[in-house]
Amino acid sequence: MAEQNSLRIDGNSLSYIEAIYADYAAGAVTVPPEWARFFQSLENGSGGNGRHEPFTTLPFPPRSVFNPAAAGAPPIHAGPVQPGLDIAGLQERLDQIIRNYRVRGHILAKLDPLGSENSPPVELDPAFYGFSEEDFDRELSTSWVGGPETRTLRGIINWLKQTYCRSIGAQFMHIDSLSVRQWLQERMERTGNRIRLSRDEQLRILKRLADAIVFEEFLARKFVGAKSFSLEGAETLVPLLDLAIEKSGRQGIEEIVIGMAHRGRLNVLANIMGKSPREIFREFDDADPHLHFGRGDVKYHLGYSSDWRTSQGHRVHLSLCFNPSHLEFVNPVAMGRVRAKQDRFGDFSRDRGAVFLIHGDAAFAGEGVVQETLNMSQLGGYHIGGTVHIIVNNQLGFTTPPNEGRSTTYATDVAKMLQIPIFHVNGEDPEAVAQVVNLALDFRARYQRDVVIDMYCYRRRGHNEGDEPEFTQPAMYRVIKQRKSVYDGYLDYLLNLGGVTREEAEGMIADCRQVLERELDEARRDDYIACIDHLGGIWSGYRGGSVSEADQVHTGVDRDTCAGCLEQLIALPDDFTPHPKVKRLLKVRNDMARGERPLDWGAGEALAFGTILADGHPLRMTGQDVGRGTFSQRHAVLYDYENGTPYVPLTRIEPRHGRVEIFNSPLSEAGVLGFEYGYSLDCPEGLVIWEAQFGDFVNAAQVIIDQFIASAEDKWDRLSGLVMLLPHGFEGQGPEHSSARLERFLMLAAEDNIQIAQPSTPAQYFHLLRRQTLRRWKKPLIVMTPKSLLRHPLCVSPLAEFDEGRFEPIVDEIEIEDRQQVRRILACSGKVYYDLLEQRRKLKRQDVAIIRIEELYPLSLDDLKNVLDRYAAGTPFVWVQEEPENMGAWRYLWARFGDTVLDSYPLSVISRHESASPATGSAGSHRQEQQAILDAAFDLDS
Repeated sequence: MAEQNSLRIDGNSLSYIEAIYADYAAGAVTVPPEWARFFQSLENGSGGNGRHEPFTTLPFPPRSVFNPAAAGAPPIHAGPVQPGLDIAGLQERLDQIIRNYRVRGHILAKLDPLGSENSPPVELDPAFYGFSEEDFDRELSTSWVGGPETRTLRGIINWLKQTYCRSIGAQFMHIDSLSVRQWLQERMERTGNRIRLSRDEQLRILKRLADAIVFEEFLARKFVGAKSFSLEGAETLVPLLDLAIEKSGRQGIEEIVIGMAHRGRLNVLANIMGKSPREIFREFDDADPHLHFGRGDVKYHLGYSSDWRTSQGHRVHLSLCFNPSHLEFVNPVAMGRVRAKQDRFGDFSRDRGAVFLIHGDAAFAGEGVVQETLNMSQLGGYHIGGTVHIIVNNQLGFTTPPNEGRSTTYATDVAKMLQIPIFHVNGEDPEAVAQVVNLALDFRARYQRDVVIDMYCYRRRGHNEGDEPEFTQPAMYRVIKQRKSVYDGYLDYLLNLGGVTREEAEGMIADCRQVLERELDEARRDDYIACIDHLGGIWSGYRGGSVSEADQVHTGVDRDTCAGCLEQLIALPDDFTPHPKVKRLLKVRNDMARGERPLDWGAGEALAFGTILADGHPLRMTGQDVGRGTFSQRHAVLYDYENGTPYVPLTRIEPRHGRVEIFNSPLSEAGVLGFEYGYSLDCPEGLVIWEAQFGDFVNAAQVIIDQFIASAEDKWDRLSGLVMLLPHGFEGQGPEHSSARLERFLMLAAEDNIQIAQPSTPAQYFHLLRRQTLRRWKKPLIVMTPKSLLRHPLCVSPLAEFDEGRFEPIVDEIEIEDRQQVRRILACSGKVYYDLLEQRRKLKRQDVAIIRIEELYPLSLDDLKNVLDRYAAGTPFVWVQEEPENMGAWRYLWARFGDTVLDSYPLSVISRHESASPATGSAGSHRQEQQAILDAAFDLDS
C-alpha cells in the first residue's frame, strides 16, 4: 500500500480484492461507494471509474467494516498497535506472500523420491516482503482465507508450507475462474492438503502396494530376462488406481475406460483389471504359439475388461484399451469409447462414464497427440465429462533425462492450456497420493473438466529388463539402488503409528507369493486350456474374418420412401430463414424428390443418411467443416440467415429416429480420427464417419491408421465399422489437394482387414454407406470421395437407382453394346472415368471400353471375371490413373495380377510419370499432363 488508509490496485493486492468481490457478488457484504463503483466497472469491462479514468487506489479500512453486521469482528491487527506501525501495509504484504505460495509453492514441494530439490523462489521468503524476525510472532487477520480469524505470521507460513510445499505441489492459479480457484483453495487450505485415513484404508493401501511389489519380484525371479516393463519404483500406481475406482463408484460412475502404455501394464492387468495371473504367465511361457500364427500382439500391449465391485457394493465396468507402442495415441481412442458408451445408455450429462489415461512423463511432454486430445476435452462433439490424466513420472524417457526431453519445467506444462488443476505428488507418500486422488476426482465430478495427477517416482530397472540404465544415468541409479521400496517405506510409517503389526505385513506378502506360485503351477499344467477372447456383449452377432463370410444385405429403399425422406430433409421450421443460395439448393433437391431431375452427390449422401436414421441406426459424423462440407456440397447443418441459429434437417427423420450427431472438429487429424475409431468400437450398429477436409491431410493420422484401423483385428481381435471419407482427385490444385494416398491404404490391405472403395455415382455411394451400416460383417471402410464431381453434370443418379440394385464392386461399360468389337479395355476408378468418357464421346470411338473398379479392396475376382468374360480373350487391359505411376492403384494391381489379368487380358498402365510429389502446383501443367493421359488412352499404338 502507498499509505495506511489506501489500497493500491496492482498484482500484489489482487487476492484481497478478489476475496472482497466474491463476498460482494454473493450479497454477503456491503462496500463503500468507491468500491461499489470499482466492482461495477469490472463487471462492465471498463476498468475505470465512469469518467474513463483508471482506478489506482481505493480507501482501505479493515475488512470487517465492509459488513455492518460484523461490527464485532476482530480488526486486521489483533494485538496492541505499536506507534507508527503500518497496519495496512503489513496486511498487504501478507496477502502478497499468501498469493505467491498459492502460485509458486509447488516449486518448494518435496516431490522427488530421489531427493532432488529446487532452489527456493525469492518471492516465498518473508524477508523479501520486509518481514523481520519480530514480525513472526505478530498476529494478523486470516479471516478471509478460511480457518482461524487470526494467526501469527509464523503459523501462517507453516500452514502455507504444509498445504503447498509438502508432498503435493498444486498448480491452479492459472485458472481464470475465481470461483474454481476458491473452491480448490478451500479444499486444500482447510485440510492442509491432507486426507484422514482410517486404519482399514491404510491397510488397503498397504495391501495394494504388497500386491504390486510381489508381482514384479515374482516375474523377475521366474522369468529371468523376459521383458515385462516393470512398475518397480512406481508401485503406488496400483493403490492410486484402486482409490480412484473406488471413489468413482461412489460418485455414480458405471464405466471406466483406461488407456496406458506398456510400463506397468502387466501389473495393472493382474492387480486392477483382474486378469488371471496364470494367463499372464502362460503368455510369458509362450505355450500356445499355434494360436497366434501371424496374429496377436505382445503381452504388454493387450487389453482386458472386467467388472469391479467396490467396497460399498457399486459395480464399475473396467475396460483397458489395447495399445501399440506408439504411446499416447491410445488417448483419443479411449475417449471415443467412453463417449460411445455414454451415448448408448443416454448419459448426455456425461456423469456415468470416465476415462483414466496413464502417461509417461516423456511421452506426455513429447507427443503432439497429447495436445490434440487436451484441446478436444471441452468441445461439444468430444466432451466426456473430463478425463483423469495420471502421469507415472519416472523422470526419464528410456535414456533421455528431462533436460534433453522437454523445454518446460514440468512434463505437465502443456496441460496448462486448459482451465484445470495440475497436482504433482511424491509417489513414495501414498497418503499424499490418496489426498490428490480424492481432490482430483471431486474436481472432475464438480466441474466436468480434465484433471492431472503427476506422480513423481522412478524406474528401478532399465527401460526393459534387458537394458542397463547405468550406461547413461550412473548417478541416478546409484541413488535408486540404495532406496527401499515404497511398500517398505509405508510399512515403516504405519509401524511407527501402531496401525499395523509386522506379522500382519509379513502375512500379506506371504499370501501374495502363495497365490502367484499357485497360479504359475496352473499355467504350466499339461491340460491347461487357453482362454480365447471371443467377441461378446454389444458385438455378439457381428463378425470379421474373410469377405467370403460377409452377409448379403438389401440396401435399396423404395422410391416413395426415398422421395418422402428427401422431402423431410428440405422442410424447414416456419421461423427459419435460409441463406438465399441454400434456399435455391433446397429447391433443386425438391425437384429431385419429385423425380424431375437426378440426384447429385450431396443429395445421394443425404438420402443415405436419412434412410439409415429412419431404420433406427445412429449416425455420427465429424471432421473439419463437415456440417456444411468443405466444398459447400453437404449443408447437413443449416444456419439461419438472420440470427445464425443452427438447424440439422436430419433430426426430422422418423419413426425410429436413430441418434444423429454432426460436429465440426478441431483442426486435428490424429486426435479426431482416433476418437472416432474409439467411438466405432462401442457402436457396431451405427454409421460412424470421419471426413478429412482434403484426403491429403489423412497422412497426419497415419499412426491411427497403421496401429489401429488396419491391424486391430489381426492383433487384438477387435472389429470396427468406421468410415473414412477422403476427398481425392486431380484437378490442378497442387500437391496437397489432390491425393488421399490411395496406394498407402492398398499397401496396408491384407487378410480382408479393410475395405477401400472409390464410388463414381451418388447411387453407388448410397448403397455403399447402407451396406456398411446394415452388414453384420464389420470392417473399416476407406472411401475416396470426389471434389469436382460433386457438381459434374454426368455424376448423377436417377431416383430409381436408389430403389433397385446394390453396390457394384465392378461397373461394366455402359454405352458399347457389342463387346466383341472392343480392341482395348480401359479400367479406372474415380474422377478420371468421366474424363475418359467425355474424351471417347468427343472422338466418337466405339472400340475402347471403359470399366470401373469401384471397390479396390477386397477385390472381387468373381465380379471382375463376370465383366471380362463379355470381352474377347487377349484384349489389352489398360489401367488408367491420374496419380503418378508409383502411386495410386497401379502397383497394387500389378502385384495382384502380374502381366496378365485373369490369365487372359494383357495388363499395362497409363499414368503420370513416377514422382516424389503427388501432383504439380501449376494448373497449366496439370491440364497438359491430364490431356496426355487421355490421348494415350485412346491411342491403340501407345
